[in-house]
Amino acid sequence: MSLFRKKSLSAMLAHAEDSEKGLKRTLGAGNLIALGIGAIIGAGLFVRTAAAAGQTAGPAVTLSFVVAAIGCAFAGLCYAEFASMIPIAGSAYAYSYVTMGELIAWIIGWALIMEYALGAATVSIAWSEYLNKLFGGQIPYEWCHSPFESFTDSLGVHHAGIINAPALIILLLITLLLIKGSQESATVNAIIVFVKVAIVILFIAIGWQFIKPENHTPYLIPEGTAAVTDQAGKVIADYSGWNKHGWGGVLGGAAIVFFAFIGFDAVSTAAQEAKNPKRDMPIGILGSLVVCTVLYILFGHVLTGVANWKEFVDPEKGREASVAYVISTYMTGFGWLAKAVTIAILAGFSSVILVMLMGQSRIFYTMSNDGLIPKAFGELHPKFKTPYKANLILFVFVGLFAAFVPGHVAGDLTSFGTLFAFVLVSIGVWMLRVKSPEIERPFKAPLVPIVSTLGALICIAMIVGLDTNTLIAAFGWMAVGLVVYFGYSRSRSKLKNPSDIIPHASDFEKH
Repeated sequence: MSLFRKKSLSAMLAHAEDSEKGLKRTLGAGNLIALGIGAIIGAGLFVRTAAAAGQTAGPAVTLSFVVAAIGCAFAGLCYAEFASMIPIAGSAYAYSYVTMGELIAWIIGWALIMEYALGAATVSIAWSEYLNKLFGGQIPYEWCHSPFESFTDSLGVHHAGIINAPALIILLLITLLLIKGSQESATVNAIIVFVKVAIVILFIAIGWQFIKPENHTPYLIPEGTAAVTDQAGKVIADYSGWNKHGWGGVLGGAAIVFFAFIGFDAVSTAAQEAKNPKRDMPIGILGSLVVCTVLYILFGHVLTGVANWKEFVDPEKGREASVAYVISTYMTGFGWLAKAVTIAILAGFSSVILVMLMGQSRIFYTMSNDGLIPKAFGELHPKFKTPYKANLILFVFVGLFAAFVPGHVAGDLTSFGTLFAFVLVSIGVWMLRVKSPEIERPFKAPLVPIVSTLGALICIAMIVGLDTNTLIAAFGWMAVGLVVYFGYSRSRSKLKNPSDIIPHASDFEKH
């Protein structure tokens, strides 16, 4: 049964309260909401909305947001309960270690790499695309695309990517900021979030008057819609699958835009740096989720109302810079807004990358303290008290993906990692309610087990709605994780040697 050995909740809390050895508590409720919004509003809104509309949902991408938001709401309530009860770094990984044991915790920790690390890679690729848009396409194609991407221009010249250099540069700059400190990072993020939200509201307000009702008819992609090919005859959109049209397309779209909601659970990774986590964590998680869901639905409605969803099928025309494209093409007299939106999006993407890298480094920090990954990931900077080595190692890993892997591949894998985490957190809340009902819960998710069950089922449904190739790649990644666990982590776990474990529960109770 050593595979399912569990960590002591009291011992974990005692370790988290050791201010001399642990992370610094510098974040308030406002910082946490801003962190959530900073992660939520980014690539998911400005890039994935158009991708979902063009590939699966059409104008009904707004319904895809509703489905995704419902699943997030159920999971968010469960996250809020855990985060207020177990206010330590590690998010779903730490929660699973307490409720389901080491093997499940390892599996979710490995899956979270897909969520945060690949999430950061995906957004840095989108950042590169928008930077090129701002410069009028002056960055050579070869230096802002991966080697797996190519296209033939109007003159018949073939271009193939070499490396995505801008994505690599922004990752380096944000890594250096994170090493400097959490409070400094949160301050920069708060400024960026204000600008980003203001631009989103501005686009919705101005774009509303340019909506054409005929673009919303039919609202669902009809069954039998013909596949779309590019100039070379390559199929770039096929609507024959069950999750590519109709209500199935809405579910498929939800799986795609779900990437847009990963921010609220990133808040939970900063629990150990919150000043008053029992009160502030639920506020940060649920507050950021509510604000962004409303903006998402309105944004999707305007985007597919101003331009027909079919225009977003072509990556070069719509999806790579869909908002700027729509403004410059259809919103006459507001050319300045396209430039402002592009600048704001660049800043917004930066905040998403910041929160994703922060979240992943904190998960690595916790896993390292548990002995499951090398000690270097858990070492704090002597002055800044940040896991600087984890940040640097993460930069190398994420940088390789950002520089050499197409954005849509990393993005879909990110959605899988997020959904998988949500499923286990939802199940974990119910399990802990049954096994340890006496534990203090500053925030309690309502209607458990109904809420937790629905959260798990909806997220499982969205996993099923993902592309088959994505699922194969994701399970392949999970298989690699099991090899690493049985080959390295299991024998080095601190739970295997009780004398190496952080303070015992009895020690905590004395405090």
